[in-house]
Amino acid sequence: MNITALYPGTFDPITNGHLDLIIRASKLYPRVVVAIANNVGKNPLFSFEERLSLATEVTKAYDHVEVIGFEGLLAECAKQQGAQVVLRGMRTVADFEYEWQMASLNRHLAPDLETVFLMPSEQHTFISSSMIREIARYKGDVSRFVPKIVQQQLHAKFNQE
Repeated sequence: MNITALYPGTFDPITNGHLDLIIRASKLYPRVVVAIANNVGKNPLFSFEERLSLATEVTKAYDHVEVIGFEGLLAECAKQQGAQVVLRGMRTVADFEYEWQMASLNRHLAPDLETVFLMPSEQHTFISSSMIREIARYKGDVSRFVPKIVQQQLHAKFNQE
Protein backbone atom coordinates (compact mmCIF):
# COMPACT_ATOMS: atom_id res chain seq x y z
CA MET A 1 0.00 0.00 0.00
CA ASN A 2 1.34 3.41 -0.98
CA ILE A 3 0.43 5.55 2.04
CA THR A 4 1.59 9.12 2.50
CA ALA A 5 1.84 10.33 6.09
CA LEU A 6 1.81 14.04 6.84
CA TYR A 7 3.57 15.21 10.01
CA PRO A 8 2.49 18.82 10.58
CA GLY A 9 3.78 21.33 13.08
CA THR A 10 5.47 24.64 13.68
CA PHE A 11 8.85 23.01 14.41
CA ASP A 12 10.23 26.10 16.14
CA PRO A 13 12.79 24.61 16.34
CA ILE A 14 12.81 21.01 15.20
CA THR A 15 14.00 18.82 18.10
CA ASN A 16 15.37 15.33 18.60
CA GLY A 17 11.85 14.39 19.69
CA HIS A 18 10.48 15.48 16.31
CA LEU A 19 13.30 13.70 14.53
CA ASP A 20 12.61 10.52 16.54
CA LEU A 21 9.01 10.51 15.29
CA ILE A 22 10.06 11.27 11.72
CA ILE A 23 12.55 8.39 11.69
CA ARG A 24 10.05 5.98 13.22
CA ALA A 25 7.31 7.09 10.82
CA SER A 26 9.67 6.61 7.87
CA LYS A 27 9.88 2.94 8.83
CA LEU A 28 6.08 2.65 8.79
CA TYR A 29 5.17 4.67 5.69
CA PRO A 30 6.74 4.83 2.22
CA ARG A 31 6.36 8.63 2.11
CA VAL A 32 6.52 11.01 5.07
CA VAL A 33 5.88 14.70 4.50
CA VAL A 34 7.02 17.03 7.26
CA ALA A 35 4.64 19.97 6.85
CA ILE A 36 5.84 23.18 8.46
CA ALA A 37 3.06 25.59 9.28
CA ASN A 38 3.52 29.23 8.44
CA ASN A 39 1.42 30.30 11.40
CA VAL A 40 2.18 33.96 11.92
CA GLY A 41 -0.10 34.04 14.97
CA LYS A 42 2.41 32.01 16.97
CA ASN A 43 5.24 34.57 16.61
CA PRO A 44 8.01 31.97 16.12
CA LEU A 45 11.65 32.49 17.03
CA PHE A 46 12.81 31.15 13.65
CA SER A 47 11.40 32.51 10.42
CA PHE A 48 9.36 30.25 8.18
CA GLU A 49 12.31 29.94 5.79
CA GLU A 50 14.71 29.09 8.64
CA ARG A 51 12.39 26.39 9.97
CA LEU A 52 12.07 24.89 6.50
CA SER A 53 15.83 24.96 6.05
CA LEU A 54 16.59 23.38 9.44
CA ALA A 55 14.02 20.60 8.95
CA THR A 56 15.30 19.91 5.44
CA GLU A 57 18.87 19.70 6.70
CA VAL A 58 18.17 17.31 9.59
CA THR A 59 15.99 14.99 7.48
CA LYS A 60 18.13 14.88 4.32
CA ALA A 61 19.50 11.42 5.18
CA TYR A 62 16.03 9.87 4.90
CA ASP A 63 15.16 9.23 1.26
CA HIS A 64 11.39 9.10 1.54
CA VAL A 65 11.03 12.05 3.90
CA GLU A 66 10.35 15.45 2.41
CA VAL A 67 9.79 18.85 3.95
CA ILE A 68 7.21 21.35 2.76
CA GLY A 69 5.71 24.56 4.06
CA PHE A 70 2.01 25.25 4.22
CA GLU A 71 -0.52 27.88 5.18
CA GLY A 72 -4.17 27.37 5.90
CA LEU A 73 -6.04 24.25 6.87
CA LEU A 74 -4.20 21.04 7.60
CA ALA A 75 -6.95 19.05 5.86
CA GLU A 76 -6.34 21.02 2.67
CA CYS A 77 -2.58 20.50 2.90
CA ALA A 78 -3.12 16.76 3.37
CA LYS A 79 -5.37 16.69 0.30
CA GLN A 80 -2.78 18.57 -1.79
CA GLN A 81 -0.08 16.12 -0.72
CA GLY A 82 -2.25 13.05 -1.29
CA ALA A 83 -1.85 12.11 2.37
CA GLN A 84 -4.06 9.47 3.92
CA VAL A 85 -2.58 9.79 7.42
CA VAL A 86 -1.78 12.70 9.73
CA LEU A 87 0.93 11.88 12.26
CA ARG A 88 0.86 13.50 15.65
CA GLY A 89 3.22 13.04 18.54
CA MET A 90 1.71 12.52 21.95
CA ARG A 91 4.12 13.02 24.83
CA THR A 92 1.81 13.27 27.81
CA VAL A 93 -1.79 12.92 28.87
CA ALA A 94 -1.96 16.72 28.72
CA ASP A 95 -1.46 16.50 24.93
CA PHE A 96 -4.44 14.18 24.54
CA GLU A 97 -7.34 16.66 24.77
CA TYR A 98 -5.94 19.10 22.22
CA GLU A 99 -4.89 16.32 19.83
CA TRP A 100 -8.26 14.58 20.15
CA GLN A 101 -10.08 17.83 19.30
CA MET A 102 -7.84 18.42 16.28
CA ALA A 103 -8.28 14.82 15.05
CA SER A 104 -12.06 15.12 15.42
CA LEU A 105 -12.14 18.43 13.56
CA ASN A 106 -9.96 17.05 10.76
CA ARG A 107 -12.23 14.01 10.49
CA HIS A 108 -15.14 16.37 9.78
CA LEU A 109 -13.14 18.36 7.23
CA ALA A 110 -11.58 15.31 5.55
CA PRO A 111 -13.44 12.08 6.44
CA ASP A 112 -10.88 9.85 4.68
CA LEU A 113 -7.93 11.34 6.58
CA GLU A 114 -6.86 9.24 9.57
CA THR A 115 -4.89 10.61 12.51
CA VAL A 116 -2.22 8.32 13.93
CA PHE A 117 -0.61 9.10 17.27
CA LEU A 118 2.98 8.12 17.91
CA MET A 119 4.61 8.29 21.30
CA PRO A 120 8.21 9.44 21.29
CA SER A 121 10.95 7.31 22.74
CA GLU A 122 11.22 7.70 26.51
CA GLN A 123 14.30 9.91 26.35
CA HIS A 124 12.32 12.45 24.28
CA THR A 125 8.99 12.59 26.12
CA PHE A 126 9.83 15.76 28.01
CA ILE A 127 11.26 17.71 25.06
CA SER A 128 9.22 20.57 23.66
CA SER A 129 10.29 23.35 21.33
CA SER A 130 9.17 26.01 23.79
CA MET A 131 11.32 24.50 26.55
CA ILE A 132 14.29 24.28 24.20
CA ARG A 133 13.90 27.97 23.27
CA GLU A 134 13.76 28.89 26.96
CA ILE A 135 16.89 26.90 27.83
CA ALA A 136 18.76 28.39 24.86
CA ARG A 137 17.58 31.93 25.71
CA TYR A 138 19.38 31.64 29.06
CA LYS A 139 22.48 30.08 27.47
CA GLY A 140 21.75 26.58 28.74
CA ASP A 141 23.06 23.44 27.04
CA VAL A 142 20.54 22.09 24.51
CA SER A 143 22.95 19.70 22.78
CA ARG A 144 21.11 16.58 24.01
CA PHE A 145 17.74 17.84 22.80
CA VAL A 146 18.31 19.13 19.27
CA PRO A 147 20.46 18.27 16.24
CA LYS A 148 23.81 20.07 16.12
CA ILE A 149 22.78 22.50 13.37
CA VAL A 150 19.74 23.54 15.42
CA GLN A 151 21.93 24.04 18.47
CA GLN A 152 24.21 26.28 16.42
CA GLN A 153 21.28 28.30 15.06
CA LEU A 154 19.78 28.73 18.55
CA HIS A 155 23.15 29.93 19.81
CA ALA A 156 23.39 32.39 16.92
CA LYS A 157 19.83 33.68 17.50
CA PHE A 158 20.33 34.39 21.17
CA ASN A 159 23.81 35.85 20.77
CA GLN A 160 22.31 38.44 18.41
CA GLU A 161 20.15 39.90 21.17
